[in-house]
Amino acid sequence: MLNPIVLVALLIAIVLIFVLPRKHVIVPVLLISFLVPLGQSVYAVGVHWLVIRIIILAGLARFAATYLGAKKSLFAGGFNNIDKAFLICVVAQAIATALLYMDSQALINQFGMLIDVLGAYFLLRVLIQDEADAYRTLKCLALLTVILGICMVREQVALQNIFGQIGLNRTIPEIREGKIRSQAVFQHSLTAGTFGATLLPLFFLLWKNGKAKLMAAAGVLGCTIMTICSNSSTPLLAYVAGIVGMLLWPIRKKMKAVRWGIVIGLLALQMVMKAPFWFIIAHIDLTGGSSGYHRAELVDQFIWHFRDWWMIGTKDAGTWAYDLWDQQNQYVSVGEGGGLIALVFFIAMISRSYAKIGVARRAAEGLKKEWLMWLLGAAVFSNLVAFFGVNYFDQVKMIWFALLAMICATTASTIQAQRLKIASTQTGSPDRQFSASVEDVGSEEPVLQTPDYNSTRNLGV
Repeated sequence: MLNPIVLVALLIAIVLIFVLPRKHVIVPVLLISFLVPLGQSVYAVGVHWLVIRIIILAGLARFAATYLGAKKSLFAGGFNNIDKAFLICVVAQAIATALLYMDSQALINQFGMLIDVLGAYFLLRVLIQDEADAYRTLKCLALLTVILGICMVREQVALQNIFGQIGLNRTIPEIREGKIRSQAVFQHSLTAGTFGATLLPLFFLLWKNGKAKLMAAAGVLGCTIMTICSNSSTPLLAYVAGIVGMLLWPIRKKMKAVRWGIVIGLLALQMVMKAPFWFIIAHIDLTGGSSGYHRAELVDQFIWHFRDWWMIGTKDAGTWAYDLWDQQNQYVSVGEGGGLIALVFFIAMISRSYAKIGVARRAAEGLKKEWLMWLLGAAVFSNLVAFFGVNYFDQVKMIWFALLAMICATTASTIQAQRLKIASTQTGSPDRQFSASVEDVGSEEPVLQTPDYNSTRNLGV
């Protein structure tokens, strides 16, 4: 089940992982993740060892050997609340799935999921240690969007997916309502478009850095092409959300009022609409072939069947209404896969990530790093909007993990710099000065979630 071209690429990537300096290992990891179809695997000891899974294990082995016995933390900023929440959320989903199915194959499935999700996330946490690593990652992603964008344009023109020649499950792209939905290396056009759309704020971040404007421009062009060629409403909404997030920069100090405005607006809609306000989703169709009503019904039934899933999730959501087996909503998918515990920590991750970004932005106020924090927040917002229309069930999850790793690394360095600045400009105990003069800067860590990989149909284990 391994194409010869993929086998050669895999062997080269493994060698590079072990011989390259730490800061460059991110390159082979990302290239294999986004240029090799997910289904490529080696079957051994009852498990499908996906190519991406082998790469993750190789990376973890390299750094386990490097840092074995090291006294300092492997992660920038230490093991923080984002990491803890991520861990709890993923483990909750694994335990829930094992309890729901009570089958040895379910245990094997979740063992693979833990490698894919926890392994990938913590590997990226090791690889992205500071701002330089973050910008290096973005340059690699910019190159990837150009390559994938060209492949998606080719699908539009030739009606053939080149990745079908090396193991992708689809050679001819899907056509809906007369529109070709390109998917490149991904499992679906939704995830392909979402990959490109959610990267837009990060490429503007690369542009603001000023040292890689050509790569940034190429990235913006590539992610725009990917979004358009997917012909899906969710990526377009995520793309617009990223732009809106960036445009809110002038009122960055008034975001509390914006958040309350959103809450009040939703309450007002609830009072005047005949249906619950989440049925607004049903009216969103930017491409002429969207299934907005399905997304709204998914949320509606999820709420009404709370008692069915709150404890350990459910495997029977498909019986609630027509076609609800298709969990194309990340929030719903996490709840149905891991119960209320998983969903709470998923939401807590988002909240704590924004809290960490906010603290770091205030610490960097007036400095160039303030833009860095703001654009990271815009990228998170883009993903949050995408979550309403897609479940991160394939390699697109790596973008989410990388974003979280960037947040952890860059906020930690910004907060630490502010601490040192305060300690050097005031008298007395640095710890006392810091707590007295800075508003809880860096005293707490955000909490994060992971994509949903609890379903056997999503894993391919």
